[in-house]
Amino acid sequence: MHTRTLGRSGLTVSALGLGCMGMSDFYGRQDDTESLRTLHRALELGVTFFDTADMYGPFKNEELLGRAFKGRRDRVLIATKFGIVRDPADPTKRGFNGRPEYVKSACEASLKRLGTDHIDLYYQHRVDPATPIEETVGAMSRLVEEGKVRYLGLSEAAPATLRRAAAVHPIAALQTEYSLWSREPEDEILPTCRELGIGFVPYSPLGRGFLTGQIQKFEDLDADDYRRFSPRFQGENFQKNLDLVARITDLARQKHCTAGQLALAWVLAQGHDVVPIPGTKRVKYLEENLGALEITLTAAERAHLDDIAPKGVAAGTRYPAAMMGTVNG
Repeated sequence: MHTRTLGRSGLTVSALGLGCMGMSDFYGRQDDTESLRTLHRALELGVTFFDTADMYGPFKNEELLGRAFKGRRDRVLIATKFGIVRDPADPTKRGFNGRPEYVKSACEASLKRLGTDHIDLYYQHRVDPATPIEETVGAMSRLVEEGKVRYLGLSEAAPATLRRAAAVHPIAALQTEYSLWSREPEDEILPTCRELGIGFVPYSPLGRGFLTGQIQKFEDLDADDYRRFSPRFQGENFQKNLDLVARITDLARQKHCTAGQLALAWVLAQGHDVVPIPGTKRVKYLEENLGALEITLTAAERAHLDDIAPKGVAAGTRYPAAMMGTVNG
């Protein structure tokens, strides 16, 4: 398995990680048996970098990883996140908490669920507008001093926030949505990460599954699938985005690979400091995704993909309006 190092942090991980969210939440029916098979198969195939968060489930996903890696902890690098707080009575309602005392309690709870004495990479999931980033990162840095966390990360943080955070403690990684239909990080976020020596971890590098070409109509999504509420999957936007996928699929046929593999290969080609974490809960798609590591894009093919999917090509915003206000904080 290829490896990559996240920025100047020294944290070396598999070149493709595994996003575990969908195993426990948001993307329809859960099947813990298949999810455990997928996690174990990923490890067999050389994946070392597994991404979760306390709010996935909530809490169920960290517990799942704790079960999966019991007795195997020394072979994996676990990234988890804190800071999005879901209402126990109504998990669709959520708030944000970056207060120092919450950082400490959230970490202790995650360690217990994961069945471990340390977290390899601990992210603030969303920036808390009510708490200065210096206070949050200061509390996170104390977890490093105590040996409970190895490296620190942020998710969906704006360039100015990254600079303020990095002045308090080295930041190993920024996690932000990035794919052929979400290229906004190229403007300021990626250059800032590189200037500061911060690795870049794209989530949803397959456009929440859309770029694989497997979703052909809105009705393919389960009734409780989060994507039914995403503007990119609704109404006229759905068909416009299908047209984009058709063009990607045409090029993939010429490369003798799948559309998903081509989309992942494009993300991987954006730099050796870029470590995508495509999510899946099935062995079949895990194995397909890992095939992207063997695909090399020529300069002409990259230029063609840039023409097919320029910045702003996707129809619709990546989150509903209320959630868009929580990103790039």
